[in-house]
Amino acid sequence: MSRQPKAIEDILPLSPLQEGLLFHSVYDRSGDDVYTAQSVFELTDHGGAAPLDTDALRAAVAGMLRRHAALRACFRERRSGEWAQLVLRRVEPDWREIDLSGLPEDERAAEADRIVTEDRTRRFDLSRPPLMRCTLLRLGGGVHRFLLTSHHLLYDGWSQPLLARDLFALYENGGDTDELAPVRPYRDYLTWLAGQDREAALRAWGDALADVDEATLVAPGADRSPVVPDELRTELDEGDTSALLRWARDNGLTLSTVVQGAWALVLASVTGRDDVVTGLTVNGRPPEVAGVESMVGLFINTVPLRHRVRRGETLTAMLRRLQDEQTLLLPHQHLGLSEIQRRSGVTGELFDTLCVFQNYPSSGAARRGAADTRSLPVTRIDSRDATHYPLALVTAPGDRLGFRLDYRSDTVAHDTARAVLDRLRRVLDALVRDPDQPVASVELLSSGERRRVVEEWNATGRVVPSVSLADLFVE
Repeated sequence: MSRQPKAIEDILPLSPLQEGLLFHSVYDRSGDDVYTAQSVFELTDHGGAAPLDTDALRAAVAGMLRRHAALRACFRERRSGEWAQLVLRRVEPDWREIDLSGLPEDERAAEADRIVTEDRTRRFDLSRPPLMRCTLLRLGGGVHRFLLTSHHLLYDGWSQPLLARDLFALYENGGDTDELAPVRPYRDYLTWLAGQDREAALRAWGDALADVDEATLVAPGADRSPVVPDELRTELDEGDTSALLRWARDNGLTLSTVVQGAWALVLASVTGRDDVVTGLTVNGRPPEVAGVESMVGLFINTVPLRHRVRRGETLTAMLRRLQDEQTLLLPHQHLGLSEIQRRSGVTGELFDTLCVFQNYPSSGAARRGAADTRSLPVTRIDSRDATHYPLALVTAPGDRLGFRLDYRSDTVAHDTARAVLDRLRRVLDALVRDPDQPVASVELLSSGERRRVVEEWNATGRVVPSVSLADLFVE
């Protein structure tokens, strides 16, 4: 912390998830940092759109840095060993432009993809702001690809469309932040966080995790060094999505509860346990903080989701019970995971899977904003992020309920990950078809898996010689 005091606008503590992400980022500095997130904007000067103004785009990014203090943060370790985030008063964009228009078409596409991957996997120096970099690729013919890559320490998924809208507006007005509505700084959330009743939260989590006797692990003993995961996807069609939404609404259930319950049943089948714990990413934006919905920063948190499977219970009753249990914990979801795990009595990690429900303005909302923006010719936005968990289920609501299963291929085989995702589909199909059936009636195994379990693993018959017991003793 040797910078001149005038250069520093603020020194702030870390949120619970920032502490966790920072641990994983500095745990192995030589490997990939999976908590680097990337948004790729496809920009096309076709269909009457004005040509891209590179200077205006850079000015827009500079305006975003001035507008949101969270984007000017870096992370330094104090002499005491504790970490703090330093917010600088002024930070210039980390900007580069690469012209690929002179390459043959096939080489151009391959090189663009290579740069996107390299940019996403290149580590940030967490002590040097900004922890956000911009790369503009010129592909020729009025086509550009704009990469906005940042460390997850700065902001969460809810913040992404807020930043996209700022980018569009600032591009149009030349980077003038005074024309935009004021926003509250991230420090206001951290102030709220410091005022919460920590002891009450500890008691609540201690009660929720009482008598958990062991961790729920799908990859016990696996190396926890960071690895960029592979992914599989599936979705419900519009009819099944509508039916599931209608049934959940009629029964007073949130869609996130439905997904959490389905995921818990899948984990129970994978681990052979009826008392399972998985990680749950929660929104973390307290309604008590006015304007929190427009603030940029890292508000989300990871907390345990415990579910005790009762085979005689109906699916509907199971989900109602799960939702009631989670509602009791809502006021305490701000507590850090390390503190919660210590209350569980389990030594080491409590779970190695994660369930994420993106109940915040998604990239789809940002695309609609892009379609209405005549100045910035955005035709598509793709976002990519990841976690360190061997299995992570990410749910995206929409007309078609979409699921992405991230899996670490060094610990979970492709076929195993596919089987996990297929089991999730079977639980959801059961909910659409007959939500009042007992949990025990839900068939999670495929026909091939059932044949192996019932027939092949029990195929213990063999030819017995036709001799007397006395002859066998002689032999």
